[in-house]
Amino acid sequence: MDYPGKSGVYKVEREVLDEQRLEELTQRKTLSNLQIFSRCTLPRLKHTVLSSLPVLYWLPKYSVWDYGMPDLISGISVGIMHLPQGMAYALLASLPPVFGLYTSLYPAFIYIFFGTSRHISIGTFTVLSIMVGSVTERLAPDMDFLKQNGTNVTAEMDITARDSYRVQVAAATTVLAGFIQVVLGLVKFGFVGTYLSEPLVRAYTTAAAAHAVVAQLKYIFGISPTRVSGPLSLVYTLKDVCSLLPHTHLPTLVVSAVSMVFLIAAKELNSFLSRKLPVPVPVELITIVAGTLISSYANLNGNYTVSVVGEIPSGLLPPSVPDVSLFGEVVSDAFALAIVGYAISISLGKTFALKHGYKVDSNQELVALGLSNTVGGFFQCYAVCPSMSRSLIQETTGGKTQMASVASTLVVLVTILKLGPLFQELPKAILAAIVFVNLKGMFKQYSDIATLWKSSKIDLVVWLVTWVSTMLFNLDLGLAASIIFALLTVIFRTQMPTYSVLGNVPGTELYVDIETHTEAKEVPGVTIFRSSATVYFANAELYLEALKRKSGLDISKMMIYKRRQEAKQKRRERRAERQAKRRAKREQIQAQKAARHLSAAPVISVEEEAGRWGDTCVDEGQDWTERENNTVFVIPACPQTPDGQCRWEYLKGGDPDSTSLGWMSELQDGDTTTLGSSSDDTLSRDLERVSLGSLGKWTWDIHSIIIDLSTANFIDTVAIKTIKNIFLDFSEIDVDIYLAGCQASVVEQLERGFFFSETITKRRLFASVHDAVLYCLNHRGATSFPRYELSVVSIHC
Repeated sequence: MDYPGKSGVYKVEREVLDEQRLEELTQRKTLSNLQIFSRCTLPRLKHTVLSSLPVLYWLPKYSVWDYGMPDLISGISVGIMHLPQGMAYALLASLPPVFGLYTSLYPAFIYIFFGTSRHISIGTFTVLSIMVGSVTERLAPDMDFLKQNGTNVTAEMDITARDSYRVQVAAATTVLAGFIQVVLGLVKFGFVGTYLSEPLVRAYTTAAAAHAVVAQLKYIFGISPTRVSGPLSLVYTLKDVCSLLPHTHLPTLVVSAVSMVFLIAAKELNSFLSRKLPVPVPVELITIVAGTLISSYANLNGNYTVSVVGEIPSGLLPPSVPDVSLFGEVVSDAFALAIVGYAISISLGKTFALKHGYKVDSNQELVALGLSNTVGGFFQCYAVCPSMSRSLIQETTGGKTQMASVASTLVVLVTILKLGPLFQELPKAILAAIVFVNLKGMFKQYSDIATLWKSSKIDLVVWLVTWVSTMLFNLDLGLAASIIFALLTVIFRTQMPTYSVLGNVPGTELYVDIETHTEAKEVPGVTIFRSSATVYFANAELYLEALKRKSGLDISKMMIYKRRQEAKQKRRERRAERQAKRRAKREQIQAQKAARHLSAAPVISVEEEAGRWGDTCVDEGQDWTERENNTVFVIPACPQTPDGQCRWEYLKGGDPDSTSLGWMSELQDGDTTTLGSSSDDTLSRDLERVSLGSLGKWTWDIHSIIIDLSTANFIDTVAIKTIKNIFLDFSEIDVDIYLAGCQASVVEQLERGFFFSETITKRRLFASVHDAVLYCLNHRGATSFPRYELSVVSIHC
């Protein structure tokens, strides 16, 4: 082997492989039912059990000495974060704060057994809390729980009844969302999360953060705006809040402002000292404890009417079956919760898995999250997913496995059982301030606009459409509109792919676009066509048009021209037959008259009569030619025989001498009979056997077209019909069609679609473009067009 510089020169000698020959060499496997059944072995069963219950895989290998202390420290840190976030995010869901603590307990415990990620922290999350809040406030608005005094409706509200019904709505929505996730996971539908692209998810969470801010304004300013649901609810709510700003409750505003200033300053200090601190300072917990103590000693609720959390029951509630009658009203919201929760979960899980070198099963994650929601719904929890802030704490503080979640759930459990009543005097304004400050990370995502402007305009449009639709249409409709638009962009891009004609890079088996590569040489007589997208029903027609355009052949006009010529020749034949009948009848009458009056006349043989007819029609040494549309010529192939018959040939191209056009030019007017032959050997029948290429109105230097299908990962019935039409249409003009580079799945779909027939066989299907090119050059190019040498590669056909 010679190495000029860094490149090698190879000489390859092998057989040209079409698909049929390739299958003969490789011997594709066909599995019987018995072989498929024999795959169900004990190791495979063990793998299935371990993948369905991952805790059985890592728990027996758990090392207390290596992982015990890091998981304990990490779990306590995350558990401390669960307390303020659980109570604060419960306000977003329009539920009592204690239910945020329940949501931080049960689902996280269930995920330990079924989850595959080692670092994510399951529990309350801003976006899902807002989505649940939109459902609870839509089905249980405040106006439905105003107390009645006789016939009068008072302004006093039955808060206990309202909260109880909202808990039922949230639990029913959560159970249904969890059931949807479990079903999707069992049917291996985990790839659904891939339809939520990163720009879509980030724009959606950014818009959801705006909804969260507007929802917390009533707690920050101490006002009571009218809650509106449905499209444009954010606009109407924000308008109502602005109109109520003159009625702001100043003590509540002071508490909110002081809490936000303290939280922002403490978080910045925490971030500055993060490298020196082994464990982040629990800023939210310190704020809650300090706020509760100040509120209790200053009696902010009694003296200044600052709204507080209120009664927090100690202990756990027994499980209860959710109200099944609510499923029909919340099914669309449950589906949105299932999809959004899973998208956030799998994105965080894969991020940490990639960083720490392990694998996250997308389908099992869907099942684990679904079971967490389903079981949690029976214990009055609402929808959950991982939190970015808690997951980062769990990972940065040294957490190794989900045993850290065990420690965090114990912290939450102790708080619910013993410490819950201590937070009854906690002002709701402090919880709203915690939510407000924690949304800072989501608001930073507005910088995506500048990034996407430089990298991808289409992703930028998806980001903007998602943000606008979520802001205007609310969270559920906004998500649906965003997904539909994102899918439309994919369809649009597959409908508008890049079509290219490939040329050979001299000295290689490589083929690149001749329009973008100056050194690529087009193979004489061969057009290699490629699309950057797969062919399917949405772009099959565009694919056919692009092939015709790139090849330079207008098949439609050619076919119309051919049909006109065929119709014209049929009319000539019918006219010639009628004329022959009239002449035969006239000759018969003349013969009868001659027999009666000239009985003594000499007998003339048929040969002499035919000779005289031939003398009057064609001189023996002259080449008579008919020209049809300047391109089709009829010439005698042999001298006239004694019986007066000639054999005629039809040739492509050429420009005969106009002086040689004798009386035979009358054929163009269709008023002559056949040329001294029987009715089975007429001019029209000969022309019908001539292909469109012989008609000569167009001239081209292409004898083969190779369709590169290496980019196609599937093919449907519409695409199969389109490719069949390509074979049939181009065969009318003597252009052969070949397919190259098909994947095995595409070949199987072609077989199932009855693509291969007598006219279209597997001999037209080649393993690579290069094999197809060499076959074309040896099959047709050697005789019709100049040979094209592919330098270093020599392949035997």
